[in-house]
Amino acid sequence: MADLDDLRARWLRTLLAARGDDSCAVAPERYGKELLKRWSEPQRRYHTVDHLAAVLDHVDELAEYAADVEAVRLAAWFHDAVYLPDRSENEERSARLAERALPEAGVPAGRTAEVARLVRLTVTHDPAPGDSDGEVLCDADLAILAAPPSAYAAYTAAVREEYHFVPNDAFRAGRADVLRQLLDLPSLFRTPYGREKWEATARYNLSSELEMLSL
Repeated sequence: MADLDDLRARWLRTLLAARGDDSCAVAPERYGKELLKRWSEPQRRYHTVDHLAAVLDHVDELAEYAADVEAVRLAAWFHDAVYLPDRSENEERSARLAERALPEAGVPAGRTAEVARLVRLTVTHDPAPGDSDGEVLCDADLAILAAPPSAYAAYTAAVREEYHFVPNDAFRAGRADVLRQLLDLPSLFRTPYGREKWEATARYNLSSELEMLSL
């Protein structure tokens, strides 16, 4: 289980660094509390505070590649802030939440727009060439694909639990399609670090899962 006190401290550091100045009268802790409440909702099995903490850790690993690492960190906080497994508009609603909350919290308009853009990018995980912030966020979000076998198995089991309402045959077919689409990409990861450290393991995990789904 993620350390909630640590996450609150990380939120505070990030928001204070991302603000234009200290003139905002709204306490920054309020927003961190609300976000953690969202990330702790009962319908979540994979998209939990543990996933949030992991993505933030991976952003830290990749920080040197980002143009605006504070915007990327804020996008990590918001990218699954709205999450209902049976809905298709989660990323858009999460981006709109960021667009409402961040100006109130004192984040300048330009950085707020960048955060919302990055959140929307997690629909496809396909940043344009040269989009360094997008590359960092997408690589951090997909880093679970390169997890050790036990952690990868726990991830796939948690995803299945989130989609418990989908019949087994339909889930297996849909999941297999997703895996094939990922494996068809020239590269799963866009940063040099991701390609070097995660690509081979992620492709092995995806291929192994696809083989199991085919049995």
